[in-house]
Amino acid sequence: MTTPTDQSDDRAARSTALGAIAPLLRDHYVFPAVVERVAAAVAGLGTDLADSSGEWAGAVTSVLQSSSGDLHLRLHHSPTAMEMTDPFEDSSFTPTELAEYRQLFRDDAHGIGAVERLPGNVGLLRMRGFVAPAFGGDRLAAAMTLLADTDALLIDLRTSRGGSPEAVQLLCSYFFDSLEDPVHLNDIVEDGGDRRHQYWTLPWTPGPRYLDRTVYVLTSARTFSAAEELAYNLKALGRATVVGEQTRGGAHPSSRVPLTPHYALNLPHARSVNPITGTNWEGVGVEPDVATTEPDAFDVALRAALGDVMSGTGTSDAVRVEAQEALAALG
Repeated sequence: MTTPTDQSDDRAARSTALGAIAPLLRDHYVFPAVVERVAAAVAGLGTDLADSSGEWAGAVTSVLQSSSGDLHLRLHHSPTAMEMTDPFEDSSFTPTELAEYRQLFRDDAHGIGAVERLPGNVGLLRMRGFVAPAFGGDRLAAAMTLLADTDALLIDLRTSRGGSPEAVQLLCSYFFDSLEDPVHLNDIVEDGGDRRHQYWTLPWTPGPRYLDRTVYVLTSARTFSAAEELAYNLKALGRATVVGEQTRGGAHPSSRVPLTPHYALNLPHARSVNPITGTNWEGVGVEPDVATTEPDAFDVALRAALGDVMSGTGTSDAVRVEAQEALAALG
């Protein structure tokens, strides 16, 4: 039961959270040109936008996003108290945070939704999220090892909400022979351009690379953030065909900043810059090479992959027959 004291405490926390947003935007937000517009929109808000804490945070998020055009900028409510750490002062994880993250990743199979050999020797990797290699790199490597002998690959990102750019870097590295000639994937720029972190394919991957075979990336309007980066990188480099819907359009790395023990601001503080296009997918999403609906994307990509298997010079006779039967079954 919610007591009057609880309600009073939450109203006070809401007021504190609102007051903390504008200073953080001025100090760290990736789009300084819109800071004052967002700050003015927040200044006009009250603590009575909604009764429940979660709904109130959602209402504030709607204002943050509508005034900025930034889908990464949002207010979170946590039912359990958070540790009041400043990610811009100390980016290390507390022991409590480490334990929570490890449990979260274990519960979600480290972001890997499915690893499967489909009929016709087409591989399927379904990514629910991209877990930092320090936590889930061995699982991603195991998935790619299981898929190493397939003749074409589908990477299904239709339900992926993003995650770690380092995990994207690791997965991208499997698709390029970059031992002596690494491939420039993406840059993340901070502090108005004064700091630039470059992401290149890795000179070594755990397990064999996936070379000289076609890759299809499946997307939806829900595909977001780091998942969009994977699609964008591979498309820009001509290494994969993107099949599905235009993605959601969130390109800027963010940090979650506690404002009170129960409210935190997800604050974009950097921007992605692709070395080929010179821009990113913020606000516009990744445009598919083959546009189709989310439900149809799998069959469209599988049909194309099976055609590649059947026409491949290295395909065995047995697999070619299997691919032909699978293609016929699709209709």
